[in-house]
Amino acid sequence: MRRFINQLKENEKVSEVYVISEKQLRPNKKGNLYLQFNLSDRTGTITGFIWDVSDAAAFNFENGDYIRIDGATQRFQGNLQFIAKSLTKVDADSVDPAEFVRLQLIDIAKMQNRLRELLRSITDPSLRNLADCFSIDDEFIDQFSRAPAGIKLHHAYPGGLLEHSLQMMETVVRLAELYPVLNRDLLLMGAFLHDIGKTQELAFGNEMYYTDTGQLLGHPFLGAEMLNAKIAEAEKLAGEPFDPEIAMLLKHMLISHHGTYENQSTKLPMSIEAMTLHFVDSIDSKISEFRKYMLDDPNAGSLWTNYIPAIDRKLYKGKELR
Repeated sequence: MRRFINQLKENEKVSEVYVISEKQLRPNKKGNLYLQFNLSDRTGTITGFIWDVSDAAAFNFENGDYIRIDGATQRFQGNLQFIAKSLTKVDADSVDPAEFVRLQLIDIAKMQNRLRELLRSITDPSLRNLADCFSIDDEFIDQFSRAPAGIKLHHAYPGGLLEHSLQMMETVVRLAELYPVLNRDLLLMGAFLHDIGKTQELAFGNEMYYTDTGQLLGHPFLGAEMLNAKIAEAEKLAGEPFDPEIAMLLKHMLISHHGTYENQSTKLPMSIEAMTLHFVDSIDSKISEFRKYMLDDPNAGSLWTNYIPAIDRKLYKGKELR
């Protein structure tokens, strides 16, 4: 019977097939090489290692390949990891792809319909024309709907980007009712656009990883370039120039939505809408991230997760997730 990643226990011997990604040769303190990599299937991801690599050519496989790994699990700083003895490439025809595609119980078609409904609620002429240009671009909508919003943490599954963006748009609609000072149309469009660059930043298929373009440029910059191209289309559609102030404010929201320089934001948010977008993005991302930590925690029956180094704390799961 197949051993999925979310079923693995500490100190368990395993011989199983997973998808490999983020393969890196690294030197230890003595200068000896070891191999670090990620393994994934439809249930999650685990980091793996092979110590004392003497022949790097023996690991001549690519990100996205199916690999049989033999070794054992161990826990380090609260996280489960895999210490491998051997890695062997497996022919893709011999595996069931459904066992490796990370799925989430979300209705893509329903979310697409709601996305278009919210975009049609925009009343500003410039923004409405821009929204229409995105909505009628079937290739873009397909990519946007299949992409994850992240690799490991929040919304890290096919359709995650659509779900994350739509959830932010729903939040924006409610916030605009509470705070009339907000420009609803501008903020709604910003929530839709803020992560569109991830359709180029991330590769998604058998496994998910950062593209070379994504690593060098990042999704805020890529999103701003995509926005520029769609603004040009909107001008042709309308037969008149796009409002330059709206274009500037939208681009500012895209390049500032990470909020701080420490979080690789090119600029700090300098409008009410940009500030609001940053916090709406952070709220939705963190809720998804914390939920994932709780669901992935191996301590079944415990009210608490293990200590999680990435966020420097344990999380209280409560009775629902025990």
